[in-house]
Amino acid sequence: MTTETNITRDAVQFIQNVTFADLPAEALEIGKRCMLDTMGLYAAGATEHSVHILMEEAVYQGGREDALLLAGEGQRIPTPAAARILGTSGHAHDWDDTQVSHDPRHVYGLLTHPSVPPLTAALVVAQQLGGVSGEALMLAFQTGVEVESKISEWMLPDHYRRGHHTSGTVGTFGACAAAAKLLELTDEQLANALGIAASFAAGIRCNFGTMTKPLHVGRAAENGVTAAMLAKRGFTADPTALDGRWGFLQVLGGGYSEEKLSQGFGKTFTIVSPGVSIKPYPSGIVTHQSMDAMRNLVLEHDIQPEQVEKIDFYAANNILEPIRYPIAKNHLQAKFCMNALLAMLVLRRQAGAKEFTDEFVSSDPMQDMQKRISLHLDPEIEAMGFDRIRSRIVLQTKDGKTFEKWADERYRGGPSNPMTNGEVEEKFRVCAQGLLDEESQKALIASIWAVDTLADSAALTDWMANVANEA
Repeated sequence: MTTETNITRDAVQFIQNVTFADLPAEALEIGKRCMLDTMGLYAAGATEHSVHILMEEAVYQGGREDALLLAGEGQRIPTPAAARILGTSGHAHDWDDTQVSHDPRHVYGLLTHPSVPPLTAALVVAQQLGGVSGEALMLAFQTGVEVESKISEWMLPDHYRRGHHTSGTVGTFGACAAAAKLLELTDEQLANALGIAASFAAGIRCNFGTMTKPLHVGRAAENGVTAAMLAKRGFTADPTALDGRWGFLQVLGGGYSEEKLSQGFGKTFTIVSPGVSIKPYPSGIVTHQSMDAMRNLVLEHDIQPEQVEKIDFYAANNILEPIRYPIAKNHLQAKFCMNALLAMLVLRRQAGAKEFTDEFVSSDPMQDMQKRISLHLDPEIEAMGFDRIRSRIVLQTKDGKTFEKWADERYRGGPSNPMTNGEVEEKFRVCAQGLLDEESQKALIASIWAVDTLADSAALTDWMANVANEA
């Protein structure tokens, strides 16, 4: 593998030169859907204890009144701190969108959550600057998504398999690119910003199922913004930090795919092709097809919880490795516990915000049902490859009946089976219920669909002052 690449230079040129006119119509439409989805998640995350801790720490630290403190009743805090809180809130429920890849070497769903870091960066920097149009904000967001997603796609899949959390590492570049676009950095400043971001990038998978997992994304947003702001002031870094023997892709990714580099930034926007998935459930994306299968099986045969003797779940390592908790004790662990996710659907026939609570997950029915579920590595499914999520469920009832269900490989929420705009709006309303009044919800939804016509993007941020932080 050659180390003579120009990834940093190409990223700089793309960030510097891309215009709103360069965005395909489909990219603009998908970008609005992703923006609407993410805004709802910001609101929903404001109820999480982890986000409350970050809010309290930001108020304690004080500082410039740059951007709104989420759920802070109009209080303003420094831009990086606002990014840390907002980014963590957006990922707090693990319900944010996911990058898609058609490369069978990539483990499906284990690339990056593309929207939260760059959208967060764009929103907080726009507030700091003031008077930023909706068109400029959308362009900054799309610029960040493209840079983040291409780096994620080009790295070898060893990055994630080694234990790095891509949304925390590569997400830093997405936030940096978005912030840099709005701050109008020069070529030299952009190269330095990416170099600073390369040293800031961090996040390890051992923290999945804890408060620190969503903080990875909050720190990606904060660090990307900070990298751009420091570079604007003249802070220097290696101007080729994505390249070479000691560059980001080699050191943290174990290398890169040489044949993919010709894709370039912005020649085809990743948000359009291969696209993004909008999550139907607030858990790891590799679980969703199996969760749909469990729900459908229970509904089709009207299976009641008290009838279940045992459930056997068969899958490959692309599901079994990242889903790391055998029995979940709380709602954070449940997001990465297949036993808990399947048990929810047997007990409640749904798995939404009301199911992901410590009270429900630790309840006797949930603990009992989880113990009736066994996970198995299936060699035949493993041999089919990791480009798609494949699994099957075998449920046995106490009267000796056996029911089997294969998961649908077409991911619900993904490009091959997308949510409608109405379904995305409904997900937003579910997330914002009890946190934003109906008029505020309607106004925000309307502003997002018309973002490219807004003279001032403040309509996309003013609501943050009024969101409740208790459900």
